Amino acid sequence: MTGGLLVSGAIAALFASALPAQHSPSAIADPPPDKIVIEVATVNGSGCPAGTAAVAVSQDNTAFTVTYSNYLAQVGGNSPATAFRKNCQLNLIVHVPQGFTYAIASADYRGFASLQPGATGTEKASYYFQGSPSTAYRSHTFEGPYDDNWQATDTTDWAQLVWAPCGVQRNFNINTELRLDAGTSDPAKTSFMTMDSTDGDISTIYHMAWKECPGR
Repeated sequence: MTGGLLVSGAIAALFASALPAQHSPSAIADPPPDKIVIEVATVNGSGCPAGTAAVAVSQDNTAFTVTYSNYLAQVGGNSPATAFRKNCQLNLIVHVPQGFTYAIASADYRGFASLQPGATGTEKASYYFQGSPSTAYRSHTFEGPYDDNWQATDTTDWAQLVWAPCGVQRNFNINTELRLDAGTSDPAKTSFMTMDSTDGDISTIYHMAWKECPGR
């Protein structure tokens, strides 16, 4: 069974205006007019085998989309022993316009889950810049019985945003995971969870905040 995942990033300058002035950086910028260039350095994980993930950047500099075509975790029934956990780590080279930096402010995840009574499904994500000691971890758990689309939102307080270092190229890592636990469910019945949307809509939106680097 194959799950499809569309990941989109929306540049959110609104994050600056929505917060009290005392908690905002001194120089908050609208999305820079120059283009973002994003390259995939590496793709690793059982949820994104070779050739099943690609990145495209929008023309208006407001989004990047990562497309997955095989992201499914399952347990019970005839499921393979290792299928209960699937993950994908994207290592992205993000070229931003000179004089600007960015941070991930929130992410909205969506997918579909079919969980038997007693089973649970968990979505986890972490974000970090290569060489940085700061890593943001988030997780969301869904309990069976459940047979519907699911949605989860990760948020970060403005004061705790981890910004890409100015003047230094550091790859950005997005590490996601789906994990199924059969729990007390009937072992003959299958529970599964995908990181996708049954109607083909965007599944995950990464909201990005911008600011100008010092000395620009």
